[in-house]
Amino acid sequence: MKLLLGSNSPRRNELLAQMGYTFKKVAIDCDEAFDIEMPATEVAEYLARQKSNAYITLQKNELLITADTVVISNNTILNKPQNRDEAFQMLSQLSNATHLVQTGFCLRTLEKTISSECITEVTVHVLSPEEIYFYIDKYKPYDKAGAYGIQEWFGLAKVKHLKGCYFNVVGLPCSAIHKRLKDDYGV
Repeated sequence: MKLLLGSNSPRRNELLAQMGYTFKKVAIDCDEAFDIEMPATEVAEYLARQKSNAYITLQKNELLITADTVVISNNTILNKPQNRDEAFQMLSQLSNATHLVQTGFCLRTLEKTISSECITEVTVHVLSPEEIYFYIDKYKPYDKAGAYGIQEWFGLAKVKHLKGCYFNVVGLPCSAIHKRLKDDYGV
């Protein structure tokens, strides 16, 4: 079976490759809007399914993997920041608090679609304004939900505690996807 990864995320690409899978990246153009009344914990899986369904050229013997990661703080989704001020606000909100990172994923062939999600709790140390600006200016986290990458300075220096899958926070719940690929698709 030929694996396809429907994601622009370099982190998902790296993780899937590190897992030993051979795959082809495919571009998916998908509206990532969701009903604001939807519970925050349902959004990631919903968006992963939307991305999968937007890929209409799936062929026999192909298996498409899509995913979406959201950061949830106080039942509010923190998307990718649009600018420095928004990144500062997000990181200030995460300071000295616990938030959730949820990645929804979808595995689809022409015969079968499976989707699920993984949730990780992340507790952050106190962040001073100087530390926040240092992080934003050095790492430019504008392509990351919640305005941070756990694999960077932020995770190395400021994450106090993590409960759940580390790789989920990076953007791909590797062990959960590996298990589903093996158990449900024989890959």
